[in-house]
Amino acid sequence: MGQAAVAVKFSAADFLAWDAGQTDKHEYLDGELVAMAGVEDRHATVALNMAMALRQHLRGTPCRTFIADVKLHVEAANAYFCPDVFVTCSEADRASPLIKREAVLVVEVLSPGTAAYDRGDKFARYRQLPALREIVFIDLDARRSDVFRRTEGELWDLRSFGAEAALQLASVELTLPAAELYAELDH
Repeated sequence: MGQAAVAVKFSAADFLAWDAGQTDKHEYLDGELVAMAGVEDRHATVALNMAMALRQHLRGTPCRTFIADVKLHVEAANAYFCPDVFVTCSEADRASPLIKREAVLVVEVLSPGTAAYDRGDKFARYRQLPALREIVFIDLDARRSDVFRRTEGELWDLRSFGAEAALQLASVELTLPAAELYAELDH
C-alpha cells in the first residue's frame, strides 16, 4: 500500500531563502508555492510596452516601475506575488532591493490558463494592499483592459477600455494610447 503525498508548507522566511537560489519564478500563498509558467511573446510584449510607458512617464518622480522579476509582498494575505508590472512610490520600497510592499498600481496581462485565478483569488489578495489605488487586467484576445480603481474604503469601480480606447490610469496620471499598449503585436 502506497503512502499519501504530504504537502510541505513553507514559512514566508523559508520561502524567500529558498526562492533566492531558484532559476524559475515562484509565488507564495500562505505557505504554498506556486510555480510561474512561461508566457507567450505577445504577453511579454504588452507587459514590456506597459512597463516602458510607465517608466518613461514616471521618470523624475519618486515612483518606480517594476516587472515580474521583483516580488510584491501582500502581508495581510501572507503572500508574495510577481505581477507582470507594478508601480510603487514608497520611500520604504525604494530602500528595499528585493521585496516591495506598497504598490499603487498592479498590472496583470491575462493568460488563458491563469485568467480566472488572476481575476479571482489573486485580485482578492491584491486588494488587501493598503496603498493600492488601481489594478489592471489586460485581456489580449479581446484587446480590452479592465481597470479597477479604489474609491471609498474597500469599494472598487470598474472601467473597461476597448481595443481602440486609450487606457487611463488615474493612480499615476497616465493616458496610454491603445496603439502604444498593443504595439508590435503580430496577432
